[in-house]
Amino acid sequence: MTLQHRLKMFGILLLGGCAAPGSAGAEPALPFKTEIIADFDAPWAMAFLPDGRMLVTEKRGQLLLVAADGKARQVVSGTLPVDFAGQGGLMDVVPAPGFAINHLVYFSFSERGPGGKGVVLARGRLVESGGARLEAVEVLHRATPYLPGNGHYSGRIAFSPDGQYLFYANGERQKFTPAQDPKMSLGKVLRLTLEGKAAPGNPLAAKGFDPAIWSYGHRNILGLAFDAQGRLWEQEMGPEGGDEVNLIAPGKNYGWPRVSNGRNYGAATDDIPDHAAGDGYEPPKVSWNPVISPGGLMIYSGKLFPKWRGDAFIGGLSSQALIRVDLNGAAAAKGDQWAMGARIRDVEEGPDGAIWVLEDGGGGSQGRLLKLTPRG
Repeated sequence: MTLQHRLKMFGILLLGGCAAPGSAGAEPALPFKTEIIADFDAPWAMAFLPDGRMLVTEKRGQLLLVAADGKARQVVSGTLPVDFAGQGGLMDVVPAPGFAINHLVYFSFSERGPGGKGVVLARGRLVESGGARLEAVEVLHRATPYLPGNGHYSGRIAFSPDGQYLFYANGERQKFTPAQDPKMSLGKVLRLTLEGKAAPGNPLAAKGFDPAIWSYGHRNILGLAFDAQGRLWEQEMGPEGGDEVNLIAPGKNYGWPRVSNGRNYGAATDDIPDHAAGDGYEPPKVSWNPVISPGGLMIYSGKLFPKWRGDAFIGGLSSQALIRVDLNGAAAAKGDQWAMGARIRDVEEGPDGAIWVLEDGGGGSQGRLLKLTPRG
């Protein structure tokens, strides 16, 4: 990010009038109370189980089963070896549809393999007798191809509202052109069966694409979520500028790296054309310049914050913020941006409607888990 962009972002944070949770005299400006629940080592994702407990991933490779109040935790054994470097490690974790009966947990991670590194989708059955562990762990999907480098894995997981399909994000691994290559899974949203196979009826298979591809032309997708009407939303990091929120439609091309509302790092001019009407690419519903560096995406459905029901919440990494996006049917607009004083890696809704945020654990933060509830 250029110095000019950094100064712009700093100005936005100052105008927001909010400082880090707990800082003297500043927190009352936030519309929520902040409770510190737990602290982790470079966490990446969290997910609630039906009984209110949580699964939390740490990038180094640990999967943790955490009590609902955060006071007790145990390591879940049985995960597969990860390549912990750069943006890689143990990433997303999501309980399966029907978890209360089948106890299946899906997770993603980066690994080394022929040609370099890639992102893997796997699942296992959570067993707690004699210690928490995953049994019958199996790899369901590997990104293609594996490439050198430690960035843009993506690895986000979301299940369709009917529980029949798994949507899975593959980043373009900082290599640009794979996002437009029909034979590669990189830079794509995939629609898979629950067993990790290409789902029947995917829109681009008949055109010679990898049969798992649902949409393409993506950069680094770090959030996938369905709204109450069954629409799939995603957020992805742009280059220098151009972070995006997109409404994902089957078979559509979202443009990267041919168009973007940002520019390549270090470029003196806007070297990538902006999205424009009639260019053949799906434009973002919302974009940011200066960037927010989005991490995690949640669409709120709870009762504690009724005026935000149906809105999207995004964790901000370089912006050190929690961002709200107004969703109105298929339209979206910028809402609030609250300074949190730490990089926010993930955001989830708790069983009681509280908003939970997970700090990244880098840039001076400890990787804390915070619970946000209404003031008063």
